[in-house]
Amino acid sequence: MARESKFTIDELYTKTRSLLIHHGYDGFHFGLLAERLGVTRSALYKYYRNKDELITEFMLYEMERFLRELKQIDQYETFEGQLDYLLELIFKYSKIHQILLTIFRIPPSTHEKVQENINILEEKHLDMYSHLKRFIHLGRKEKKLKPHFPDEMILGFIFQTVNIPKQPDLSSEKWCDMLKEFLLRGMEET
Repeated sequence: MARESKFTIDELYTKTRSLLIHHGYDGFHFGLLAERLGVTRSALYKYYRNKDELITEFMLYEMERFLRELKQIDQYETFEGQLDYLLELIFKYSKIHQILLTIFRIPPSTHEKVQENINILEEKHLDMYSHLKRFIHLGRKEKKLKPHFPDEMILGFIFQTVNIPKQPDLSSEKWCDMLKEFLLRGMEET
């Protein structure tokens, strides 16, 4: 018999993260989540009207965690130091990147809270990019980035590195070094 409603927000979000990674948006449902938490579905409905409300709350939580860590990028004085930190952060949150793409799967909602959460997520996304503009500015100032490449293209390439399959025989550190070399120097042999 499932317990009634004893779970922490950390337990809830840990299970939500795991289920979204393994089952995706379409396979995620309160019955499965309640089973994993050892509670009844009605215990979840006490706090969330539907799965979209829970998922958007979870995405806000994850985005806020990412942004808190991203703001620490300023501790590194050089562009290469900031790039190293950013790549480490991107790979640390690689599964979350996949989950955040779930936002495009959520149908337009009549639920005010879901729409409010989506609007806040969009604001946080803009906040992330404005913070990264300083990173790009530093790269240009240090003449590490070509001035004719648009900021969005540079950031797009950096964030898409998470989708490149890592060679199994390479350590994560070596993989990040190779990505950094590719991003900074390209693939042309000099």
